[in-house]
Amino acid sequence: MPVFLQDACDENVIRSGRAGAACSKTRGRWILAATILASSMAFIDGTVVNVALPALQTTLNATAADVQWVIESYALLLSALLLVGGSLGDHFGRRGVFLLGVMIFAAASGLCGFAGNIGQLIAARALQGFGAALLVPGSLAIISNSFSEQERGRAIGVWSGLSAITTGIGPVLGGWLIEHVSWRAVFFINLPIALVVVLISLRHVAESTDRESSRVDWLGAILAALGLGALVYGLIESAQVGFNDRSVIMALTAGIIVLILFFFVESRLSHPMLPLTLFRSRTFAGTNLLTFLLYAALGGTLFFLPLNLIQVQRYSPTSAGAVLLPFILIMSFLSRWSGGLVARYGPKLPLVVGPVITAVGYLLFLLPGIGGNYWTNFFPPGVVLGLGMAITVAPLTTTVMSSIGQNRAGIASGVNNAVARTASLIAIAVLGVVMLHVFKTNLDYRLMSANLPPSVAQSLQTQSIKLAAIDIPQNVNPETNQLIRRAIDESFVSGFRWLMVIGAALAAASAVTALLWIGATPYVRTDEKS
Repeated sequence: MPVFLQDACDENVIRSGRAGAACSKTRGRWILAATILASSMAFIDGTVVNVALPALQTTLNATAADVQWVIESYALLLSALLLVGGSLGDHFGRRGVFLLGVMIFAAASGLCGFAGNIGQLIAARALQGFGAALLVPGSLAIISNSFSEQERGRAIGVWSGLSAITTGIGPVLGGWLIEHVSWRAVFFINLPIALVVVLISLRHVAESTDRESSRVDWLGAILAALGLGALVYGLIESAQVGFNDRSVIMALTAGIIVLILFFFVESRLSHPMLPLTLFRSRTFAGTNLLTFLLYAALGGTLFFLPLNLIQVQRYSPTSAGAVLLPFILIMSFLSRWSGGLVARYGPKLPLVVGPVITAVGYLLFLLPGIGGNYWTNFFPPGVVLGLGMAITVAPLTTTVMSSIGQNRAGIASGVNNAVARTASLIAIAVLGVVMLHVFKTNLDYRLMSANLPPSVAQSLQTQSIKLAAIDIPQNVNPETNQLIRRAIDESFVSGFRWLMVIGAALAAASAVTALLWIGATPYVRTDEKS
């Protein structure tokens, strides 16, 4: 959600791996092609589906909670199983687990495309998340094992650059497919890509294992999935039935208890998927708290942006997919420059300045109302947001890796990656509660002021869980129809502005975290034991 580019520490998972045997240039190109295509499928499906949400609400008669689950079911399995996915590859074979992930992802994509109702789509998206949890760390491990230390730097650059490009054009291509073909095409396009990945991998990617250094923490993975799932379920349901509902209370209580049990178990295992000893480093703990706050803001707020653009601002899906292209391009082009900021100024300054600029970007999203020009309404916030994140991400990566000994760099980067994805998962659920509450409150006020017939007002209030996708009764005259549409749009914009204020507050809190927890110079630990 982190959202539009691969997460901050993905490259460092590669950098921290063992040097593999040098491969020929031709074989190396094929390996990069397979891993880039596979990773891009997962990265794109983590973002492009946001653009499809309005179409899903229309064609599948989905509520706001339903479309939240379309995103959350994918993110839940990916977040909970990401760390154990890498261990599975090490233990059972990196190529085999990688290919298993690709095939599961492809099969799930087909199920998504053929989904006849929202429940089937949510289940298929969860299966997609499981496949992504296997293929994403698998692709990174394959690169690490296939290239020598001398060749690995260039391989990283190619993988990172092309993955960024495909991730950037993904929402635009997805928007075009939604507009001109169907939302189902967004999922079906994964099938030929997956077939190409499988064929290349079987021919050009060698199998490798590292059984001695890996043990699979199944108990931790199961507890993480159950705890996060119960917590997210309780939060999403509370938006519709309130926090006093028995099922919500039970879900939230169960989620908290299971997550406490998860941390207890992880502290007792000899080879946990989440080594809590890493957090003894003040810098590592601080950077992960910063990551959680910043990516909660990013994932939580940008989930609702396509809904605003398409349902309220009347953008086409293609245009909506292109709105944040400046954000992506700025992050891509400035990543090399921002990577040198730590060496020049130390980690604290960029990790304070970057989130502050990001907070300003969120505040600029408060200005657009209904209608207006893209260049004055949404281009400036996107640019400022991109600049703030560009200043932050590379120094954040460097600081995370510097806070832990090199022999534990791989697990450190994996933990940071999982923290970022979990932050987005929880933020979408929490901000959904805020959005629905503000939307309902504003809509009720505007409907009362409009003096609508009771039957019409009741119909609209019953549908408020759809947010801006409410169907206006057909028996009203054109003037009343326009008045109702205006009330719905203004209510959504009110909720959207509240979310942007929260996003700005979270970004500002991440700047304060850097100010209090991050030292002026990188802190490197050399005494860590595996």
